[in-house]
Amino acid sequence: MKTIRFPDGQPALEIQTFHEVARALTSSVDLTGILNGIMQQMTRFFSPQAWSLLIVDEKHRQLYYGIISGGRTEKLRHKRIPLGQGIPGWVALHGEPMILASVPEDQELADELPENSGRVESIICLPLRVRNKTYGVLQLINCHPENMDNHEIFFLHALCDYAAIAVQNARAFEQIQQLTITDDCTGLFNARHLYERLEHSLERSRRSGKPVSLIFFDLDHFKLVNDTYGHLNGSRLLAEIGDMVRDSLGLIETGYRYGGDEFVVLMPHQSKQRALDLANRLMEKLRTTTFLPKSDINLRILASFGVSSFPEDGLDIHAVIRAADAAMYHIKNTTRNGVAAAGQFPNGVTY
Repeated sequence: MKTIRFPDGQPALEIQTFHEVARALTSSVDLTGILNGIMQQMTRFFSPQAWSLLIVDEKHRQLYYGIISGGRTEKLRHKRIPLGQGIPGWVALHGEPMILASVPEDQELADELPENSGRVESIICLPLRVRNKTYGVLQLINCHPENMDNHEIFFLHALCDYAAIAVQNARAFEQIQQLTITDDCTGLFNARHLYERLEHSLERSRRSGKPVSLIFFDLDHFKLVNDTYGHLNGSRLLAEIGDMVRDSLGLIETGYRYGGDEFVVLMPHQSKQRALDLANRLMEKLRTTTFLPKSDINLRILASFGVSSFPEDGLDIHAVIRAADAAMYHIKNTTRNGVAAAGQFPNGVTY
C-alpha cells in the first residue's frame, strides 16, 4: 500500500482519512451514511473483493447485515447469524478479532462474494467495540492479510473504532428519540407521536386512495381501580393493558396511550370494518384477561370503544379523532363495554 508521508514521517493520507471520518461522526447521526463513508476509506486502503458490516441485535442475540458491498445482497439482507456461530458470530460473541490468511473450505461463506467470483480465500473479521461492548462486526473478504504489516493492521483497527462509535452514537440518538415519543407507563407511543403518525398516514392515504382507520377506547370505571387498590396498582394495570394492546397488533398497526386511561390504535390502509373487527377482538381480550395477578388482585376490566375512518368520517386529523371519540362516548354514556362506529349506533341507526 502506497502512502504519502510528511517530512516528520506521518502518513498524510491516513491523517486526512481520520480527519474526514471524525468530521462525519460529529456532523451527522445518519448511521448508514457515516458507515458507508468509513467503509469507502477502508476500500481505498485495503481493496477487499467484498466487505460487509454486521450489526448486533441484542434482543435476539443475532447479527444482521447492515451494509453489504460485493456480496449477494438479496440473500444476505435477510440472513441472521446467531452469536457464536461461524466466523462473524464467534467474533461478535467473544469481542476478539479473527484474521485468516487461508479460510477452510467448510466455512459457509459462499454468499459473501458475487456469483462466479471464485471462493473465499482469506477473511478479516473485526469486532466494533466501545467500552467492552460489541456493537457489530466488520468483515473484509479476500484482501490478502498475509501482506499487511503491523502499521496497516493498526490503521484497520482504528477505522473499526470509528465505526463502533458511529453505531453507539446512532443507538444513543435512537434511544433519546424513542423517549420523546413513548409513554413511560405503558411503553406505547404517546399522543404527540399519534398526531405526527396520523398526519403522515393521512397524507399517504390522500395519494393512494386507501383509508386510514382509528380505534379509540377508554377503560370503564378506571377511577374505582385507583380508589380501591391505589394509584400504583392503577399504573401497573395501565402497563399490562399496554402490553396486551401491543401483543394484539399486526405489523402496520400502532398503539398509543392518548392520556389517562384512554388508548388509540392507528390502522393505516385499513377499512372501518377491519377496525371494528380488531376493536371487538380487543374488547373480548379485555373481558377474558385477568390483570394484576402478581399483586394478588386478579382484576377484570372492561372498556368502551369507538371507531372512525378517513376520509369517510373526517378530512383532517382532528375530525377523525373527534369522530372516534364521539363514537366511544356514545358507548360510554349508554351501555359501556361495547363498540360503536362513527356515523351509526351499534344497531345501525345513524346519529
